[in-house]
Amino acid sequence: MIATSLAIIAALLIVSLALVLLRLRRIENHLAQHRALLDSLPKGLLLVSRDGRISVHNAAAARLLGHPAATMQGLPLARWLPQPGEHAATPARQHILLPADDRPRMVDVNRLPAASHGHAFVLSQATTQHDDHGEDIERFKRSQYFACIGTWDWSIDTDKLYWSEAIYGMFGFKTGEVTPSYELFCACVHPDDREKVRAGELRCIATGHNHDEEYRVIWPDGSIHWLRETGNVVKDANGQPIRMMGVVRDISEEKASVNQLKQIARHDPLTGLPNRLLLEECLTQALARARRNVTRVALVFIDLNGFKRVNDEHGHAVGDQLLVGTARRLQQTLRESDMVARLGGDEFVVIIEDLARSKSLHDEAHVISEKILQRLSQPLKLGNSSHQVGASLGIAMFPEHGPNIDSLIHIADQAMYAAKRNGNNLYCLGMANTSEPSPTPSRAD
Repeated sequence: MIATSLAIIAALLIVSLALVLLRLRRIENHLAQHRALLDSLPKGLLLVSRDGRISVHNAAAARLLGHPAATMQGLPLARWLPQPGEHAATPARQHILLPADDRPRMVDVNRLPAASHGHAFVLSQATTQHDDHGEDIERFKRSQYFACIGTWDWSIDTDKLYWSEAIYGMFGFKTGEVTPSYELFCACVHPDDREKVRAGELRCIATGHNHDEEYRVIWPDGSIHWLRETGNVVKDANGQPIRMMGVVRDISEEKASVNQLKQIARHDPLTGLPNRLLLEECLTQALARARRNVTRVALVFIDLNGFKRVNDEHGHAVGDQLLVGTARRLQQTLRESDMVARLGGDEFVVIIEDLARSKSLHDEAHVISEKILQRLSQPLKLGNSSHQVGASLGIAMFPEHGPNIDSLIHIADQAMYAAKRNGNNLYCLGMANTSEPSPTPSRAD
């Protein structure tokens, strides 16, 4: 009796197990059919959990997002698409330009009403039938090209870097000539700017603050160009930075314009010599070096004699040539470390550094004046004629004649006029106390 009951129970268990296995097989077949159906759809389907990670997707979604299908499940959606908001203000339909290794793709993204599991998305390749996005992409690329602006996208944990077409030219390459990578980018940045650029990127990643840097890049032909880069980080669902995205702009012409304005503001337009503004800056720096090195600085004021006669008799064009020739002669006479400036008219100023304090002031002034006056007193050939002018020199010495640029300029100016009152081709060494008798002009042998 017991044996019969056990046999019946065993038979029932076997039948039940067979029914369960049959049902599981039917479920597996249904799931396989559903998966095949999903993968056969031309549009991409995504189910995203509430923590922002992809739980279900089909093959079209992986293809549109440009990622291997086998590795997408569990990845944060923020790697490709903006994180969906919880509020009604978040648009249900968006057109998003996705970067890619070959060319950017415009994708239509439709967000379905939120379900218990999170969010559902339908992705489709945008075409000209959807508001002419293909033309929009072309317009976008052309606007970047003409505005010298490009977009970049860097995966911060890898070497992978995306450049829009406009960026290639900013680094001296043809579009598609090289494969963008972070290593290539670093190699193109000027060696003196790499540390600054890297520090700015790390600061952006650590703080989330905008990245904004100006730096130089070296083209394959050796030329140097200026770029300005701005960007920020993209974070995953856990708040961890995974990418940096931004724009870069060619500012070489802007830099050249700024440098040209600085050149105009600080240099004499006729001779190209430093003007009073740059003279005072350089003199301030020269005095600081002299204090540090315990040396002497000579400030020499030079006024040409006979220039007005040449200007009146032969015209301003010849007068201008005379001034340019005088500037060139002064530069050739002095050391490269010395500076020659033009204050205006026929007045020039010379700064001579690194003079030994052990030498007497008069001996030093005599050597300097002799060299300058002998050079300037020689006839200057301009075109088919020669012209000869003289000069008067006034000299002030740091630290003996004053502790700052104002006192030195005043003393040298006064000494120059004292020399001019007494004749041609004379020099005069200034005096520290202006209440003392006027210094006696001297003639250089």
